[in-house]
Amino acid sequence: MSTNADFTQFVLPTYGRFPLVPVKGEGSYLWDDQGRRYLDFCTGIAVCSIGHCHPALTAAIESQARTLMHCSNLYQIPQQAALARTIVEDHVQLPGKVFFSNSGAEANDGLIKTARRFGHARPQADGSPRFEVITFTQSFHGRTLGSMAATAQKKIHEGFDPLLPGFRYAPFNDLAALEAAISPSTAAILLEPIQGEGGVHAATAEFLRGAAALAKKHDLLLFFDEVQAGFGRCGDLMAWRRMAPEIQPDGISWAKGMGGGFPIGSFWISDRLIDDTRALSSLMNPGSHGSTYGGNPLACAASLAVLEVIVKDDLSQHALAMEELIRQEIAHWHFPMLQELRGMGLLLGFVLNADLVPKIEGKTPAQVIVSELMQRGLLTVPAGPDVVRFLPPLNVSRDEIRSALQILHDTFQSLTPH
Repeated sequence: MSTNADFTQFVLPTYGRFPLVPVKGEGSYLWDDQGRRYLDFCTGIAVCSIGHCHPALTAAIESQARTLMHCSNLYQIPQQAALARTIVEDHVQLPGKVFFSNSGAEANDGLIKTARRFGHARPQADGSPRFEVITFTQSFHGRTLGSMAATAQKKIHEGFDPLLPGFRYAPFNDLAALEAAISPSTAAILLEPIQGEGGVHAATAEFLRGAAALAKKHDLLLFFDEVQAGFGRCGDLMAWRRMAPEIQPDGISWAKGMGGGFPIGSFWISDRLIDDTRALSSLMNPGSHGSTYGGNPLACAASLAVLEVIVKDDLSQHALAMEELIRQEIAHWHFPMLQELRGMGLLLGFVLNADLVPKIEGKTPAQVIVSELMQRGLLTVPAGPDVVRFLPPLNVSRDEIRSALQILHDTFQSLTPH
């Protein structure tokens, strides 16, 4: 078994890791190498959407692994076609086509490439291609060079310039600023309906509707990044439908929870016509994009099992009910350290009063609270410097929610001066 010394010697230090060594997971619980059990409200950062080692997911992986794990995308993969149909018909519920990748960053790169293709197909008045994509402050779209450039956070960019050109940043939930950012070179708008990494900020219905209207007015594509928020986590199978269900986006990216722990990402492109003869989805034609591992039989079998459980067990509605339970429980709390609760469904952010959190050198207020919760048996994750996220499995039980809230309550109480 590897040791902490092995991490120091052999693993690039790209993460600030907590002193925890997980060895087993089951449902909403994780065990470490010392045999201690934790209630897991991090779930791999919204990845284990139906809990650890769900029997349906485990059985699907075992069964597919016995027959065929990988083959080239040069061939037709039945599991890929079945998963694409499920996503289009049961989840997006709008005509379109799906590309499969291995991560959310790759999926967002696919949306960016689609925007570039669209900018060539629908150029400026002088014939020069449009290429700019507007994204928003506090956003997070990944850590590839393309998705990193799309992310409007300076700390993500530091030390990696020159960045990929072609991005403009606007304040989130500010329609006037969005309209002012549109230029003759703009091809698309890319936004998270609920920003996860940036602090759990939800787009308003007014903002989403306004963005859709501006996209139509200026012949732009409207893309939603649902890598963290999609497939039931926010109380609907698609997060944007919690705010403005009538909107018809041009593209959506996903990853994280769609595989339940198995690496898979994807993006969907609408079949809507962009002129008299061409569908938007047709712009990504043979040779335009690819992935060696994306959409392999094993990944698709895993995702099919996860999405089947989410739909069959109506976990998006369960997420709504658990959100309501959490809000009811904390409505009676009176801790000055806790300012508000943001988010939807089971993508929730407890916003801290940073001035009241005990100061520990080298740790943000959120990291201080996350570390304390871990000591008490609850795993959570920061969302920026002053927000603690709850990202439990979508099938988390009421008793598990109450146990987590009791730990959170006791933590705030112990850290509040009396």
